[in-house]
Amino acid sequence: MSLPDRKENEVRRMLEGPHPALPPDLADRAAERGRRLLRRHRVLRTVGWLLLLAAAVAFGVWAAIVEPWTAPPTDTTPPLEGW
Repeated sequence: MSLPDRKENEVRRMLEGPHPALPPDLADRAAERGRRLLRRHRVLRTVGWLLLLAAAVAFGVWAAIVEPWTAPPTDTTPPLEGW
């Protein structure tokens, strides 16, 4: 018997054999778990957006106060030549 034939026979035997009984509340538990996962993902997505917004506001406030685009003041004066 070749390898694919053996696997095919095992699958057929599993499909034809007795099936285990399912718990009566399986669908309810699965639906509740799905709702929990969706709620958790929604909360995490909201928290992520709020953190991104807070970081953008903090950067804006910092940039407005520090003004990193302006040249820093010079500490020394340029040499005077030709006087």
